[in-house]
Amino acid sequence: MRLLLIRHGQTPSNVIGSLDTAAPGPGLTALGLEQAAAVPTALQNEAVDGVYASILTRTRLTSLPLTRALDLPPARVLPGIHEIEAGELEQHTDRESVKRYMETAWAWGLGDLAPRMPGAGDGNAFFARFDESIAMIASTHRRRTAVAFSHAAAIRVWCAARAQNLPPEYAAFTALDNTAAVVLEGDPDAGWNVESWGGQPVGGLELQDPRADDVTGEPLDEAERIE
Repeated sequence: MRLLLIRHGQTPSNVIGSLDTAAPGPGLTALGLEQAAAVPTALQNEAVDGVYASILTRTRLTSLPLTRALDLPPARVLPGIHEIEAGELEQHTDRESVKRYMETAWAWGLGDLAPRMPGAGDGNAFFARFDESIAMIASTHRRRTAVAFSHAAAIRVWCAARAQNLPPEYAAFTALDNTAAVVLEGDPDAGWNVESWGGQPVGGLELQDPRADDVTGEPLDEAERIE
């Protein structure tokens, strides 16, 4: 199947660099709404058969313009594709908290699933839930195309571990801006290959916000490098 993992539109927390992962989470900024509105045109050549969103408000809001343009039901909410929980680091903006969050998440992406996010789960728990939701999408859309609106750290870490044609470090050192898309081909049995990694918003660079302190979407060499 063809799977498009698209990050949600910009939120106020993306602007200030806050670790904001708890449900239901914030809505979108004015720019985030513009980014979401640009998704249908950007995907007009994709034969999208189904649209999914995480449990967090921002992904469902980002999905709305696409489902309306395609005359599809609202995005189906999946329990497993939400952001990596920050636990005790929730809403923190300080450098040490961001560093600990990113180091823990990237340990998982590089194959060490044992580290636990302070006050939250470990890598085994993250991949179990994310894999389960992706497997459900794949079983529903065999040989077809589906879009799943998810989150920066979750998409990047999952792709680092599951993409067969990219080194794990690629996801760590490549940006994933709001409404950027990672396009994959494959399935849970055969494995996944990244066809394209669009680091910028699908609507183009004019919808990018270079002033935002977007800690989970920035390349790790700009946020917290792997030690």
